[in-house]
Amino acid sequence: MPAGRPGPAAQSARRPPPPLPLLLLCVLGAPRAGSGADTAVISPQDPTLLIGSSLQATCSVHGDPPGATAEGLYWTLNGRRLPRELSRVLNASTLALALANLNGSRQQSGDNLVCHARDGSILAGSCLYVGLPPEKPFNISCWSKNMKDLTCRWTPGAQGETFLHTNYSLKYKLRWYGQDNTCEEYHTVGPHSCHIPKDLALFTPYEIWVEATNRLGSARSDVLTLDILDVVTTDPPPDVHVSRVGGLEDQLSVRWVSPPALKDFLFQAKYQIRYRVEDSVDWKVVDDVSNQTSCRLAGLKPGTVYFVQVRCNPFGIYGSKKAGIWSEWSHPTAASTPRSERPGPGGGACEPRGGEPSSGPVRRELKQFLGWLKKHAYCSNLSFRLYDQWRAWMQKSHKTRNQDERILPTGRRGAARGNGAQVLPDKL
Repeated sequence: MPAGRPGPAAQSARRPPPPLPLLLLCVLGAPRAGSGADTAVISPQDPTLLIGSSLQATCSVHGDPPGATAEGLYWTLNGRRLPRELSRVLNASTLALALANLNGSRQQSGDNLVCHARDGSILAGSCLYVGLPPEKPFNISCWSKNMKDLTCRWTPGAQGETFLHTNYSLKYKLRWYGQDNTCEEYHTVGPHSCHIPKDLALFTPYEIWVEATNRLGSARSDVLTLDILDVVTTDPPPDVHVSRVGGLEDQLSVRWVSPPALKDFLFQAKYQIRYRVEDSVDWKVVDDVSNQTSCRLAGLKPGTVYFVQVRCNPFGIYGSKKAGIWSEWSHPTAASTPRSERPGPGGGACEPRGGEPSSGPVRRELKQFLGWLKKHAYCSNLSFRLYDQWRAWMQKSHKTRNQDERILPTGRRGAARGNGAQVLPDKL
């Protein structure tokens, strides 16, 4: 009998039998022979059976309760009356029941098998536990967010559902010495997870495994060996801001803050950005962000709303040679590019500050910019601010030209061009 449940006599003494329609919980330990208050007993009491098994049970009446003879008894299972042909009278006080090919228990606390008198009153009850033994847990993964804690999760065995209450225990110990420890904070990041909040050692491998136990048996996972320094992760980067780059119609600036949890530890970080347009579910990932905390997305569609997310991967913690674990993505941040009268390219790329342009159109623009800089500037330092001013000037000139061509009649357009009007390329 599970710990914490009252004994048979206590149950029957403290509460009257519930009406049949309200009989939802398993009737554990119905009255048994040997007490003056006992009226009947079911045998076997509270059996545990494999799915597909058969059960032979009996209900035996004791004493002389009114109307309680084997001829007047009947059975219910989970509140439903069982067909009479499943029962047979063994003698004047005993009714037998035969159940074959049992299915898994409808509730993990067991199925209610109840013996009733002719008037419907409950004479005795038993719990049927029908299910499967646990299978070997697998796919254990663990991570630490501050190098003092550890969170692990796992996957139950291949079948998963045992139809019985199955207890999972996460065990851990130092690899070469120390005793077994049991994790205590379960369900922290899901139904099969546990959190160890403190008292973990660094620079020493741990062995971690999961044990699964129910009424039909137990199973143990393979052992996972890890060092805390090799499984460090962070929260997503906070304070992600996405904004326009002046009047540039095909770019957005993304800035964020390094995760604060590891600021006191020696580590490096690399970041990823992903973005999508408002009416799409497909994300595009920018991998080449390295360890900077700002990035410019180029080659975007003008006049378009974009959602942007950032995540972090800490690595090199105290000299660890293994890559860290990617954080979750930050909450989506939205921004829109300025509208344009000309169609923009559809791709996107990160332009690191002071870095090499990474797409063909940007290289062409930079080549044009260098020529413009030679004519109009006297500073040899190439800056994004000056580059942005040049891009804005190019876009403004292009828009002015389009407006002039719409205003001039067809015959005068050629004359205007012949008189020295500036002609800009359609694409930068």
